[in-house]
Amino acid sequence: MSSLAVRCLLSPLLPRSGSAVAVASCKSRSIRVHASMNSPPPPVAEFPYLPPAQRDLMVEVLSIVETGLGPQLLPSTVPSDVLSYQNPSGSAHGALDIRYGGRDSTVDFILESWLHCQIPTGALNIATLFVSLNSSTDAPHLLMEFIQGSPTSLVLLLDLIPRKDVVLHPDYLDEFYHQTDLDKQRQVLAKLPQTMLEEIIRGKLNMICKEIVQIWLRLCVKTKLLSEVDQDILVKRDSLIKSKAIEIDLEVNLPRMFTPEIASRVVREIKEAYKVQDSGKKFV
Repeated sequence: MSSLAVRCLLSPLLPRSGSAVAVASCKSRSIRVHASMNSPPPPVAEFPYLPPAQRDLMVEVLSIVETGLGPQLLPSTVPSDVLSYQNPSGSAHGALDIRYGGRDSTVDFILESWLHCQIPTGALNIATLFVSLNSSTDAPHLLMEFIQGSPTSLVLLLDLIPRKDVVLHPDYLDEFYHQTDLDKQRQVLAKLPQTMLEEIIRGKLNMICKEIVQIWLRLCVKTKLLSEVDQDILVKRDSLIKSKAIEIDLEVNLPRMFTPEIASRVVREIKEAYKVQDSGKKFV
């Protein structure tokens, strides 16, 4: 029997714990995005270790996002030894690419990654797409991630990450979550039958994921001209969350999978995108 765990976190009032600890020793919340529209796709765009259905869906969603954002995205400047990397034994491989938004864009950066490593129970595969918006808007960020620990077990994280405390801002909850009927999509995903994963992914899951991404593109990628006070609060909130993600996840897990030198290179690129100051910490 196949197992599909769908964490479609489209309502920020739902529990949010577990995503960072589900695969504690190997999970990396690293991130990517396309080089130039006229150049060959980087290694991250290939998702070579994902099963066909997951790979096809990630590629399609990435295409939708990049087409929707279009000229807002700048070419990638990620070095080749971060675009693709592996540990000396060949038991762990990763790819990361990042593209920043242009001056007039609401996009701070778009990043995507995949991670593959051998674990005692087989192989762990993680594919991540994350679009972070800047402080010109308080609209939610976008996250889509597959975590697969076996051929018959899959976790999908699909999240519109709120930028405000929705309990204190019911108008924000209404604008980005209730009026768009996103929770109806979550309910459909939660009721999917536990059958063959390929059938689930290529069927309703595929359609719903792409529809949610289209909703995010239509609703969230627009400038709202926030006041300087609101922008300052937003920047501090985003920075705190991103700093903790790096500290708790990346800086703990990447050195275990790769060499300290490789982990340092990858973390440095992510810190730059996250606008988190590099402490100069050396991995051992």
